Amino acid sequence: MDAMPHPATVLEIASTHVAAARWGRGIAHLSAFAAEPLPDGAIVPSATQQNISDQDAVRSAIRSVLSRVPGQGQDAALLIPDAVIRVFILPFESFPRRADEALPLLRWRLKKSLPFDAEEAVVSWMRQSGRDGKIEIVAAVARQKISREYESAAEAEGIAAGVVQSSTLATLPMLDPRGATLLARMSGRNLTTVIVRGQMLCVYRSTELGIETDLRQPQAVFDEVFPALAFYQDTWGERVEQLRVAGFGAGEESLLEMLGREIGCQAEPLGTVSELSPEAKSLVAQGLESLVGWQLNRGA
Repeated sequence: MDAMPHPATVLEIASTHVAAARWGRGIAHLSAFAAEPLPDGAIVPSATQQNISDQDAVRSAIRSVLSRVPGQGQDAALLIPDAVIRVFILPFESFPRRADEALPLLRWRLKKSLPFDAEEAVVSWMRQSGRDGKIEIVAAVARQKISREYESAAEAEGIAAGVVQSSTLATLPMLDPRGATLLARMSGRNLTTVIVRGQMLCVYRSTELGIETDLRQPQAVFDEVFPALAFYQDTWGERVEQLRVAGFGAGEESLLEMLGREIGCQAEPLGTVSELSPEAKSLVAQGLESLVGWQLNRGA
């Protein structure tokens, strides 16, 4: 992720809000930020179906935050809901270096795993060394016409999306690279569970929870997190060392206590154990951790 362009302005369009920030040099220099809530149902994140149902409300929120964050007319990083972008970790014996050879291979490999035609997909990928040194490709995939909904909404208000990324992928640089860390992050009704080990992405699981799921009950969250945890332990033969959570609001304390006990590791809210500036910590406290993670992507 460090190899991608890194616009100073970052715009997040989530199911619950629109937020933007503009950073100076380094995580300690937050030039401006703004956030606006969205009405219920204005955006319904989906990998296959129309997402933006209330164009006026979304564009109004984008216009409002950009009026308070300088840099209009420039490229920006556009962060969109996790449910839109599918993430796969694929093992390969060998993998082409040339993009014109790699892309057809990835489309063929992903064909049976996508809920839409692979030819409709926008695909981005990066290499990593998997367990035992084997090649792994981390592929982020979205249906083009769905990602274009978000890009078009931003473009209508004068912002060109130089980079499009899911909000949780943008958040990952906030995790401690030492040892294996599990992140459980809620956004709207979508729960994304990620396990990283050093610089490696080992597990990525994103699930839309049903309206009957009571997020005030830690057991309901643990039931969703457990498959990712079990897969990691079976694959790597070791336990997760750290747990971080974000997006759970008032129920976060009891969730941390329960998950930490069940998993048997240190459990903390995301951001409390990072060396962040007061401004960055303020954004995390407001549920805008992806804006902070995006700035950390550049190694600042």
